[in-house]
Amino acid sequence: MMNRAVLLKGFKARRMGASVGAALVSLLPTFCLPPSVSAQPGVFSKEALIKYTPEWKGERIPDGRPRVPDGILKRMGSVTLEEAWAVLRNAGFYHQYEDGWLCIHPENVLVGRALTAVWMPGRPDIHKVIEEQGKKDGRIGAQNAWPVDMLQPGDVYVCDHFGLKQDGPSIGDNVGNAIFAKSGNGIVYDGAVRDIAGLKELSGFTSFVRSYDPSHHFSSIGERLNSTMIGINTPIRIGHALVMPGDVVLGRDGGVIFIPPQLAERVVKTSEVIRLRDMFGHQRLREKKYTAGQIDTRWSDEIERDFSRWLKDNIERLPVPKEQIQEILKERTW
Repeated sequence: MMNRAVLLKGFKARRMGASVGAALVSLLPTFCLPPSVSAQPGVFSKEALIKYTPEWKGERIPDGRPRVPDGILKRMGSVTLEEAWAVLRNAGFYHQYEDGWLCIHPENVLVGRALTAVWMPGRPDIHKVIEEQGKKDGRIGAQNAWPVDMLQPGDVYVCDHFGLKQDGPSIGDNVGNAIFAKSGNGIVYDGAVRDIAGLKELSGFTSFVRSYDPSHHFSSIGERLNSTMIGINTPIRIGHALVMPGDVVLGRDGGVIFIPPQLAERVVKTSEVIRLRDMFGHQRLREKKYTAGQIDTRWSDEIERDFSRWLKDNIERLPVPKEQIQEILKERTW
């Protein structure tokens, strides 16, 4: 086992330029519900969500999304972006991070399960069909309210509104309050919001948005129609990232990373080991027991044994669940 510098060495963050937008557009028709099922085009069925998240073996939300346990989400709040990024990169996931956000309550950390939606530039013929089908399916209000009504506690509404700013905001303080009432959480919104003063009044509405604009979007058929919601609970593109429904959203320090559900526990455990090793290393440096050269490299067997003893001696006082420390100790061979 190695210290933080060694564990993260070689994983220098860079933004990836590959675009997945065209691929998602081509996939949307394939992911519609079967013709025998009445539903809006672009809405994943439960069966489709299960099919396209095959590596998740745990519990699922009734709509089919993976349900990463609440305990993992709670522990995720202490994970850094670098730690999560390194685990995902090691597992072969290279396009899960995006930054460049306007943050609401940037002092907080956003964690939750993704419920996704995607807008495209307004087109009246498609828009009319979707509106009619939405009425048949019992959807209430304008299209921007449809995914909000589907939110569960702990969800994060993740929406691609293709960065639309002027006449683009589909979320203001009314919709924001509805989102918060349903999920108790914030949003990741690739577009502009309005009523930002009202959104800031929601202390738990930790959110990452592209911009603010006092205008509002036009999603009714007419000459100003500029947005049509073409998909809910489908794969979407957020900047350079591909987001799946049920991904764990981790937003902090100006960036957002979307963690595949099957990797969430691994991310948390790796972060906790790194945090404990940092605490131990810093303490021993202050005590002058080891030099910086000994701590800031691969540890010797002597230091590793000392670390195991330190874990046992401090197990009741460390900022990691006692059960997890016991699991760490079992996995060590010292």
